[in-house]
Amino acid sequence: MAAPSDLHSLARSLPDAPGVYTFHGDHDAPLYIGKSIHIRRRVMDHLCTPDEARLAAMTRRFSFVRTAGDIGAQLLEAQQVKLQQPLFNKRLRRNRRLCTITLERGELHIRNVHDAGDAATYGLFPSRYAAIEMLRDLADDHLLCYGELGIEKVTSGRPCFRHALRRCVGVCCDKESKEDHRQRLLTALIDRHVQAWPYTGAIGIVERTEDMQQIHVVRNWSYLGSADNKNAAKRLAKPTPWFDRDGYKILVRPLLSNGCELVDLSL
Repeated sequence: MAAPSDLHSLARSLPDAPGVYTFHGDHDAPLYIGKSIHIRRRVMDHLCTPDEARLAAMTRRFSFVRTAGDIGAQLLEAQQVKLQQPLFNKRLRRNRRLCTITLERGELHIRNVHDAGDAATYGLFPSRYAAIEMLRDLADDHLLCYGELGIEKVTSGRPCFRHALRRCVGVCCDKESKEDHRQRLLTALIDRHVQAWPYTGAIGIVERTEDMQQIHVVRNWSYLGSADNKNAAKRLAKPTPWFDRDGYKILVRPLLSNGCELVDLSL
């Protein structure tokens, strides 16, 4: 078992390549999981950062998993943090049961993201309360009506309290049409639009270095694993019932901008 004073020597033996690394403590417990395109360099940075002295003092060894690029490293890091729940990782510890806002036939709903189906969705929230708070903020910024948004009861045809304060244009008392209010709501929500999964099934994202190739298998924004060839990747391409927020944040830009090489893994 290595003592903390030996950590720099251990870190220098790590590869200067893309991948995911783990700091292990007593009894091999995972303390921290991170990713980098330069594993050795990033681990050395941790050891030289005064704010991370407690992590270094508790560390007994490092382990790593090579990847063929940054996308694979990000996906594997997010997966392993949720699976192993290391002591020093907090950002990626998330509940899969997320809420989203949908607009269907002009009506606004807050739903579990798994139940949204093909409806247009806006935002990803850890709870219904968080979704309502975002709607309140939007209403305040854009003079929208709490009653029309469904977050406050109002008497039909009578102005809401916020209208008297000039915080609502007046859809509640027929001073604004429902269609005009809906269009202003859509404009306010546009930056929070969540893209539906744009493929019929699973796809593989190909990454390569000089000495390795990986196909990262993804479906419904959820990472299912990596393989070194298409046949092995197809065996990982099982249906997945959940939407993964971390996978979405990692993948939405490269996938929708055609910024990576893809293979079709539809079953």
